[in-house]
Amino acid sequence: MKTNTTIAAISTAQGEGGIGVIRVSGDGAIEIADKVFKNINNKKLCDMKGYTAAFGSIIFEGEKLDEAVALVFRAPHSYTGEDVVELSCHGGMYITKQVLRAVLQAGAVPAQAGEFTKRAFLNGKVDLTEAEAVIDIISAKSRSAARSAICVKEGALRKKITAVKDELLSLTAHLSAWADYPEEDIAEVSEEDILVTCEKAEITLKRLLDTYDSGQAVKQGIDTVIAGRPNVGKSTLMNLLSGTEKSIVTDIPGTTRDVVEDTVLVGDVILRLSDTAGLRNTDDAVEKIGVERARKKLSQCGLLLAVFDNSRELDSDDLELIEMSKEVPTVAIINKTDLEAKLDVNKIKSNISNIIYVSAANGEGREDIIKAVEKIAGTGNLNPSEGILSNERQRNNVYNALSSVREAKAAVESGMTFDAVTVSLEDAISELLEMTGEKTSDEVIDRVFHNFCVGK
Repeated sequence: MKTNTTIAAISTAQGEGGIGVIRVSGDGAIEIADKVFKNINNKKLCDMKGYTAAFGSIIFEGEKLDEAVALVFRAPHSYTGEDVVELSCHGGMYITKQVLRAVLQAGAVPAQAGEFTKRAFLNGKVDLTEAEAVIDIISAKSRSAARSAICVKEGALRKKITAVKDELLSLTAHLSAWADYPEEDIAEVSEEDILVTCEKAEITLKRLLDTYDSGQAVKQGIDTVIAGRPNVGKSTLMNLLSGTEKSIVTDIPGTTRDVVEDTVLVGDVILRLSDTAGLRNTDDAVEKIGVERARKKLSQCGLLLAVFDNSRELDSDDLELIEMSKEVPTVAIINKTDLEAKLDVNKIKSNISNIIYVSAANGEGREDIIKAVEKIAGTGNLNPSEGILSNERQRNNVYNALSSVREAKAAVESGMTFDAVTVSLEDAISELLEMTGEKTSDEVIDRVFHNFCVGK
């Protein structure tokens, strides 16, 4: 792709820091940078090779603005595939904005959100899945999320999709050639050949779909509610998981009257925790609102941590919680195991399969909670290095491709003509081409890069 504009933006976070980076990309990047950067040895950036650096000063409106380091990258060996200069100055909002202003006055135009990565995609440096992984790397909140995004950025997902696509393309081309040129000596395609290829594609695509929810749990987290009757230890559990005194803990029933929220990392799973008011009937108007909010949160959550008091017998509020747990994935947490047991655990076991025992006040049981959460989220056996789907766009493409592959199989098994089989295979290929960006609309591309930050 050739563009008539050279773009520039601040590529580091806004605020004070050791270094601020202004990235410039386009055919005029080096020439524009030469107008604002004065090398300490007076050598022009345009005379430097790619992958080299120079130390000097930023000159703006005839005055020295700051010391800086200029990194020169020459096309096509750069992030965008174009000539690129990165000017590293002292961090801080004023200095970085002034350096950017100098670059813009020298002839560059402000970059749009994600425009650097968009140019990398349009210039063939990355495919669409790898481009989307860039923003996932930036927004990663855990080791597994970062690792997963980096593996996709390095092509783990693209390689899987390409392998399926290439086999389907080869089969479709053979079917078309055999049908269109019967007079030529082209080997006939057997039903077995079609079924074998389709079954291989089906296995790969289904595995990708099966890991989507687990991947989202690693990447975005799970809306999780801590629920139970008053004084069962919900707030203590919240504090145990968050590692801070997030919730107020007292022996007074009804202390938590509203939803207290926090985001915590439990193993490799991000939990968006909500500590709710104790479930009970109450005449207190304020507490009653809190209880209703707790019930609403529980009905909408993706994971329930149902807390029961080991030292007390089950009551009607506990039984209500057990009944509500049937609607959502649940871990039953038997708290206060350091006290004499009076709880009917068998009643809980008959309704909830995931049960763990803790003493939240003593800080015991966190590791067991981690294992239970990872089991429900399906992240225990998730291998990010194999490549996982990053977002709903990718999932939709794979789902549609899988449906078309299954249609092709069904067409063969029902004795339909190979023309009908070819149509289904072509639909599957089209979905995979759209996923990688090899064949997609400007609307899809714009939507992908709309969520990027400026400077990336």
